[in-house]
Amino acid sequence: MEFLDLPALSGARGVVRLPGSKSISNRMLLLSALAQGSTQVRGLLDSDDTQVMLEALRRLGVAWTREGEDCQVIGAGGAFPVKQAELFLGNAGTAARSLTAACALSQGHYLLKGVARMHERPIGDLVDALRGLGAKIEYLGQPGFPPLEILPGDVNGAAKVMVRGDVSSQFLTGLLLAAPLLAKEVAIGVQGELISKPYVEITLNLMARYGVPVQRDGWRRFVVPTGSRYVSPGEIWVEGDASSASYFLAAGALGHGPVRVEGVGRNSIQGDVKFAQAIGRMGAEIGMGENWIEARLPCGEKLQAIELDCNHIPDAAMTLAVMALFARGASTLSNIASWRVKETDRIAAMATELRKLGAKVEEGADYLRISPPDKLVPNAVIDTYDDHRMAMCFSLVALGGVPVRINDPRCVNKTFPGYFEAFRKITS
Repeated sequence: MEFLDLPALSGARGVVRLPGSKSISNRMLLLSALAQGSTQVRGLLDSDDTQVMLEALRRLGVAWTREGEDCQVIGAGGAFPVKQAELFLGNAGTAARSLTAACALSQGHYLLKGVARMHERPIGDLVDALRGLGAKIEYLGQPGFPPLEILPGDVNGAAKVMVRGDVSSQFLTGLLLAAPLLAKEVAIGVQGELISKPYVEITLNLMARYGVPVQRDGWRRFVVPTGSRYVSPGEIWVEGDASSASYFLAAGALGHGPVRVEGVGRNSIQGDVKFAQAIGRMGAEIGMGENWIEARLPCGEKLQAIELDCNHIPDAAMTLAVMALFARGASTLSNIASWRVKETDRIAAMATELRKLGAKVEEGADYLRISPPDKLVPNAVIDTYDDHRMAMCFSLVALGGVPVRINDPRCVNKTFPGYFEAFRKITS
C-alpha cells in the first residue's frame, strides 16, 4: 500500500488493548539471551524491530521459540556463544546500540549493518566508550556511524569509562546492558545532560529484575558491581507500549472520547505515561488505573496551547506536536534535540508536514513552536519518511474534520502493525 486515505472524522470513543512496548521487548530479549536459565517473555511485541532483534540473537547462537505473544529464550549465561556473525539490524536503534555493546564485549568477530538511514545515525560516542573498555571496533564507512566491524579486544584492563549523554540515551543503555559481561566492577560516567532519562530508568529497572542492581549517583555516574551476572526471572511480562498509547489518548481528547487504553497504567516503568499529564495541562480529562488510562474532552471545549520541556516524553512529544494544531494559541516543545537522530530528522520532518496543514512552525536546534491555522488544510498529503511515529501522529489530523492522505502507511510495522485497524475501530 503506497498510501492510505483517511476520511474526515468527528469523534473517537472506545477501548484499545496496546501492543507490547518496543523498548521493553528488545531489552527483555537481550537480557534473557545473556542470562543464565530459560526465560518466558510474555506479551512480546510482534513488529519489525523485535523481529530484527530475534534474528540477530539466533545468529549469535541464542535459541528461542515463539508462539504468538509468548517467547521462550534459552539464555547463554554470559557472552554470545557464536563468535563470528554478520547482523542486519534494519533501522532498529535500540537493537543496534545494545547489540553493538554486547558484541563488543563477547570477544568475537562481528559485522553490524543496517538500512541506509541506520548508517546516518550516530554511534561514535558509544564506540569511543567501548574502546575505552578495551573493545576493538572499526568503522566500515563514515567514522562515527555504522556499519561496524567488531573484533576480539583486550577487555581485561580498567573498567572506568565516560559516555556522552546529550545525543542518545541508547549509548548509556548499551553500556549498562553489556557491562556484566566483564565480570568486574564497571563505572560509567555521563558527560553533559542525559536526555531521554526515562528510557535509562527502564534499563535499570529491567537489569534489577534479571539480578543486576546498578549503583548510581543521580544521572552522573553508574556502577555495575563486581561479579554481576544476569539470572533469568523465569517468567516476565512486557508492558503495553506507552508511546503508542499517546495516539489513542490524543484521539480521546480530539474526538471528545472517552478513549481508554489497556496494558499500561499508573505503575508503569515507562516515562511516556506522563503524556497523560501533558494533555491534562491542555485541558483533557484523564482517568488512570493500575493497567489503564483514559482521556476525553467535554463537548464544546477546546484544547489549550502548551509550553513543555519534553525530555521526559521524547517519543510521545511528537503526538503533542500534532495536537498543537487543535489548540488555542501557540505551543512550544523544547529539549527535543534527540529527534534529529531518530528514524528521520523528526524536527525537520514534523515542521514540514505541519506546514502542509496550514500551521506556522518555528524550527530550532532542539525545539518547535507551532501556531495552529484558523482552519486545517483538507486533503493534505503527509510524507512519513519511513518513520512509524510520523504516520501514527498525523492520522490524528482526520479528527479535525478534514480528509488526509498518509503516504507509506506500512512503516507503522516497525512498532505497531495493527495501528490503523485499531484507530479505525475507535473513530467515526
